[in-house]
Amino acid sequence: MATIVLALFLAGCPLLRWTAASAVQNLSSVMDASGHCVCTVILPDDTFPLRRIELLETSARNLTLRVQREMEKLQEYGQRLAWYEAKLQNASRRLQLLEAGDLTPTELDFQELRKEIGEMESFVGHLRSSLNGSDTTVEVVHRELQNMSVTVSALESYDKHHVVAMRRELTALRQRLAECQKDKPLLGRQPPMGESLPGALAGLGGIWRIGKPTVVQLNWQGASYKAGAWGKESALRAGRKERYWVAPLNLDGRRLDSVRLYGSYQDLLLARNPTDQLITGFGQGAGPALYNGSFYYNCYNARELCRLDLESGAVDRKAVPNATFNNRFSYAGTSWQGLDLAADERGLWVLYATERSEGDIVIGRLSPGSLALEKTWQTSQYKPAATNAFMVCGVLYATRAVSTRREEIFYAYDTRTGRESRLSLPLDKVTDVVRSLSYNPTDHKLYVFSDGYQLRYDVLFRP
Repeated sequence: MATIVLALFLAGCPLLRWTAASAVQNLSSVMDASGHCVCTVILPDDTFPLRRIELLETSARNLTLRVQREMEKLQEYGQRLAWYEAKLQNASRRLQLLEAGDLTPTELDFQELRKEIGEMESFVGHLRSSLNGSDTTVEVVHRELQNMSVTVSALESYDKHHVVAMRRELTALRQRLAECQKDKPLLGRQPPMGESLPGALAGLGGIWRIGKPTVVQLNWQGASYKAGAWGKESALRAGRKERYWVAPLNLDGRRLDSVRLYGSYQDLLLARNPTDQLITGFGQGAGPALYNGSFYYNCYNARELCRLDLESGAVDRKAVPNATFNNRFSYAGTSWQGLDLAADERGLWVLYATERSEGDIVIGRLSPGSLALEKTWQTSQYKPAATNAFMVCGVLYATRAVSTRREEIFYAYDTRTGRESRLSLPLDKVTDVVRSLSYNPTDHKLYVFSDGYQLRYDVLFRP
């Protein structure tokens, strides 16, 4: 509104009324000192608001453009979200296959997987900021990506000790060996006509050859713990699920403080759901065995065997008559292997030496419950000349080092016939020293603890 002051030279100052089509205003008047009548007139603002209309049109045009851009973004986000959703499903499937055992860690490209997840996280983060966290689907995808990132990090840390790199190196080694041996197949020792190799039992002939090593993982204590043992439970009770165990020795390479148990092979690979069992009074040496629900080992600083019941925690002890212990007649290259436990298709065994045997290996068949020796066999194989020994179908097999990358099964003793045999069955190594070696009758594999690494070998039999 506009205010206009008029000076009217009137005889008097009557009350006037202003009338217009757009407004009606009362006019008040006063008399000034000179006798003039002064009136205040308030007029309506009838000027057309063109500038305001222009501003309004500009704002409307800008708003329309912004809406169009946001609609284009939403359309693009929808397409990209569908694409990333497919990639997320693919990555999830790959992780599920790994946990189910259909893939091994070597088949997963962690860098590619982390790159894919990083791209998805960046996109979803931008989308969340654009939507101010108001879209439930985007929030769910964001949480799933976070969970997957944590899982991949855990799997990647599983390979922090270069297990995958070692497997690749091992693959290259296998290829070189195959080239060297293409004209000379690895068949092991062929028996003369009419002679059979020892170890035939329950449809199994003697050992034909040992498969190539599979590097499973570095033991859970780390690379500094080079000595120890691991394996799979033997002689399962009805209804009992398989269990795997890992028992690295202390840094001194002697004392056994605990054993870690896993409910499945996949749990072992992923370090999932472990159970630690402390060894009461400690054990010593890398010769323990898990047999029918109990953990058997050499009692610390004694010629005694200990049996730890994993359900009750009770420990039984029993001396092995005349057995040497500590470092008297231990295996070559490994210490504290006085009493070496072994399990096979025929039961539980202990391998040791005595002063009377002058260090030659004595085979003892054990009663699993009482730890009593049911029967013993005297061999002619000097124990410190062998690097390790194991039992298969009642037959003792002994190994020795040929080089830093190869062992050899060179000796066998059949407890059924009392016959000894000289063999030459190669066993490839991935490190210099094999700390322990044991056979499992449930899957016909050798379980090897090699300078901290856990390895498995297939045992191939003659028909």
